[in-house]
Amino acid sequence: MSATVKLNFIKVTKPREFVVHVQLAREPVNAFHAEFWQEYAAVFDNMREWYGDVRAVVLSSSLPNVFCAGIDFDDLLDLKKSTSSDAARTAMVLRRYVLAFQAAMSSPERCPVPVIAAVHGVAYGLAVDLIAACDIRYAASNTRFSIKEVDVGLAPDIGTLARLRHISSNASLGAELAYTARTFSAEEAFNLGVVSRVVEGGMDEVVRETLSLAEEVARKSPVAVTGTKHLLIHARNHSVGENLEYTATWNASMLQTEDILKAVLSAKSKSHKDVNFEPLPTVILPPALKPKL
Repeated sequence: MSATVKLNFIKVTKPREFVVHVQLAREPVNAFHAEFWQEYAAVFDNMREWYGDVRAVVLSSSLPNVFCAGIDFDDLLDLKKSTSSDAARTAMVLRRYVLAFQAAMSSPERCPVPVIAAVHGVAYGLAVDLIAACDIRYAASNTRFSIKEVDVGLAPDIGTLARLRHISSNASLGAELAYTARTFSAEEAFNLGVVSRVVEGGMDEVVRETLSLAEEVARKSPVAVTGTKHLLIHARNHSVGENLEYTATWNASMLQTEDILKAVLSAKSKSHKDVNFEPLPTVILPPALKPKL
């Protein structure tokens, strides 16, 4: 990690080769205010520049009983105080705020490598927006979810509604949970399709499982994994025909990688040894484009 990067609300470690562990760490309940979500976005948008050869990321909480309890409403009230008495001008301020917040919570999606959410304990409101933007979601059996926004008088606006139909397999249940804000278990989240695995236990157990998964992903060709993530997101947002055409164009370049030869030779040798894939290049942003922390 660059010595110039100072993080106040997020812990970042590299516990295994090519794997970064990002932990939400704002006591007491990981409630997000503007500085927190700006820092969060900066970590994911600068993942390779700050942390080197990263091939998979685990996102979790450092708090034993809470993944994330949602938004910091004191921050929201402070924003409201700064708005104008004119309705149109107030709308412009709030719209800009919401768009920036949405962009920050979408940063795991922009991250070029897979992001695996390890959820445990309380996961309310914004927590669902947050994990919906991750590639893979595991939940500890003690997780309690809630799409909480209607209970505080607003519609979810940071990503849950936009992504729920893409990450869930039961539209009726998803609508029920969004309309009622009722608490639901990890098992129900699994049945909904929001998480792909329920891990018995709590924080330690789910983090251990997701780190093992991240390590497995990190052993694969980074060209193949990054390309797969990019094409999966493209497929979500386009028709089958459009995605097939785009994939052909993408792979016209990517099929020229040396990673294919290395992977095939390793498979033929039946040695089952990890292949030494070269790291992907790091894109260094000019200072004017770097997020300010």
